[in-house]
Amino acid sequence: MAPTLTEVAQRAGVSLSTASRAFSEPDRIAQDTLDRVVRAAAEIGYVASSPRRQRSGTQPTRATTVAMLVPDLANPVIASFVKAAQAHGWYRRQILVLTDADNSPDREREILGELHGRVDGFIACSPRLPAHDIVELCGDAPLVLVNRDSDEVPSVLADAEHGLSQAVEYLRVLGHERIAYVQGNRLSWSNEHRVAAVRRLAGENDVDLEVLGWHAETIAGGNAAAASVVATGATAVIAHNDLVALGIIEGAAQLGLAVPDDLSVVGIDDTTMAQVATPQLTSIQVPMSRAGVISIDLLHGLLTPEPGDAEAPRTVHLPTQLVVRQSTAPAPGWDPRGARR
Repeated sequence: MAPTLTEVAQRAGVSLSTASRAFSEPDRIAQDTLDRVVRAAAEIGYVASSPRRQRSGTQPTRATTVAMLVPDLANPVIASFVKAAQAHGWYRRQILVLTDADNSPDREREILGELHGRVDGFIACSPRLPAHDIVELCGDAPLVLVNRDSDEVPSVLADAEHGLSQAVEYLRVLGHERIAYVQGNRLSWSNEHRVAAVRRLAGENDVDLEVLGWHAETIAGGNAAAASVVATGATAVIAHNDLVALGIIEGAAQLGLAVPDDLSVVGIDDTTMAQVATPQLTSIQVPMSRAGVISIDLLHGLLTPEPGDAEAPRTVHLPTQLVVRQSTAPAPGWDPRGARR
């Protein structure tokens, strides 16, 4: 097995982050520390995966190879992210190597370990591993995280809180006093963030909220959740994503409920499927195509730094927006003048 950056750090008596900077940003550490790390690497035969940045400041002229890690390429919002990133990466002279981890943190760990030393940089979109684990696995290679926050590397966060705020307020105005929320993957940063936001927003809007358990982020997952949604007595439900929302609509129909007459349904992502569904799905628009472009730009900045570039990791927050369609309506018995019929 090839020597790792962790072994270099241990041999040199420095932290893993210091060893990483010795190869990626040598100007940021003292000369004696740099010499110690380089000497330790030579002694155990470690070869840095991205030896482009030298004190001379020379920049690469060749195309760079970027590994893109995604949780589920079958998810249309992930596909739109990849499509936009690949197109913009071509403009940036970045060749993308796409890997699908199938929502498995163990597979993510294996993929990152296998690709370390073979690519110039990494983009991890909606990973299931904690951010620090990913940073360590990528070692000295430049890394950008998407929908996983970190104070160690740049990240792009599609902040669903804006759209969720609009959705909860909209449902309250329509007379929905009790709503349900169907969670996605338990290891998802987006799921954790959205659940926390919807809990707070429900309290602020005086709406009863029932948060249901984790479900597969698929149509089948939503179908399985439909009975639990109905059992809560909620007149409206917000789903983790559009696929789950569409599954809830199908499951509700199997239980004899009509959407939106008996149950209003809101998705998240605003995929093309939301626009062609029957009924058309009200959804929170998440700009994942924009996230793909920005992630490429951030990684380009790490691969080809310019004098005066900020050294601190940068976090980009992308706002979201509710798009109202046919799957939401006033609560049963609701009078638009503010009283029950």
